[in-house]
Order: sequence, then C-alpha cells, then structure tokens
Amino acid sequence: MTSLTDIRRVDFGYFVRPGEETLTGRPRVEPCLGYLVSVDDGLLLLDTGMGAHADVDAHYQPVRRELQVALGDHGLVTGDVASVVNCHLHFDHCGGNPLLAGRPTFVQATELSVARSTEHYTLPELVDFDGVRYETLDGETEIARDVWVIPTPGHTDGHQSLVVRCTDGTLVLAGQAHDEASAFAADQLAWRAQREAHVRVPTTPAWMTRLLEFDPRPDWRSFPVFPRSAGG
Repeated sequence: MTSLTDIRRVDFGYFVRPGEETLTGRPRVEPCLGYLVSVDDGLLLLDTGMGAHADVDAHYQPVRRELQVALGDHGLVTGDVASVVNCHLHFDHCGGNPLLAGRPTFVQATELSVARSTEHYTLPELVDFDGVRYETLDGETEIARDVWVIPTPGHTDGHQSLVVRCTDGTLVLAGQAHDEASAFAADQLAWRAQREAHVRVPTTPAWMTRLLEFDPRPDWRSFPVFPRSAGG
C-alpha cells in the first residue's frame, strides 16, 4: 500500500482561459496537472497533459511541458508508467496518451462514446491512435487494490475521479469535478449542512456522498482533495 506522500503531482504547464469562458469575465491562468500513484503492477498516471493544435494554441496560449519532461522531474520515463486514468478526454487531459500506447487506459464508456462522436469535443488523434488500449468502465470500479474510479459527472457526462486508500489515510484526486478547490469545499460544506437539518442550502452533486463515504483523511474539516488535475 502506498502512503499519501508517495503520490506525486506532475506539472504539465499551464494555459490562459479567455474571459468569455470564466465567471468573472477576466482571463485566468490555469494549471495542467497529473498525478502518479503506485499500484501493485507499477505506476498509474492520472491525466497526461495537453495536446497540441494550432487553433487550440491560438485560443488558450498554452505553456506546455511534454510528458517526457514532466515525468523526468521525478526521475521517470514513459516506460515506467504501467496504466493511465483520464478524468475525461478533453485535449488538456489526454495529450500524452499516444506516448503511452499499449497501456490499459481507464475511461468511462459514456466519456469515450461522446469523445468519438461529438465534433470539437476534443482532438480526435488523442482518442484513437495506434496501440490504444481502453479499459471502458460503466460506473464505479476498483481498478487496483485500494484504488477506485468513481463517476463524478458534471463537467462532462463521463467525468470520473480517483480515490486512493493509503496507509495513512484516503486521498481523492478529483480531476475537474470542480474547477477550483474552493468550489469543492463549498459543496462539501453544503453536503454537511443538508445532514444537519438546514433546509435552504444549495443542492450538491449526488456523487459527493459517495466520495465522502471513503472518509478522506483526516476528516471533513480538512479534506485532502486535489481538484483540477487539469483545465478544459
């Protein structure tokens, strides 16, 4: 079993979200991150960075750190990655997938279907490429010992998050279940208020209950959750 300190954040760079795509109307610089988790058969990588396309680059002005470089920060190469989880298949979460061809790549069946059938949803060459090996899921699945994929729809219908039970507590890697940590915290507090008989509180996503059932360390007052494994 891994420990919380063994889970490593991977820096894939950042991009600028235009004001028309933010709630404030102001441009916002957003990170593009992944996470490495030790499982029984090697290293699992949650999200793989940003794909490249002229139109995408013009719109988002990315500063991209390629997969090999980002893994090199941790003394690793692509051959060290045994499996992949994508929280969803927008271009800025699966950009390095073609470099990991042949590895099992866990994705919700709903997400894969939409990515393959919806124009402008993502960059098609990041979804279907030589050697791709999808492990399609239909809901919650324990994909390795003490590692669960949990559907957390909202940003996309097939969005999923990763829950890792460690020797020293449980960690939720929430992907883009929320755009910001403060939004996750607000929903978490609303979830608590609902259970303490407050009637006029915002509705929270149904999957929040399932995530909190894992009892992330140490408790609800300081929830170790990492939203925004990337943007988009």
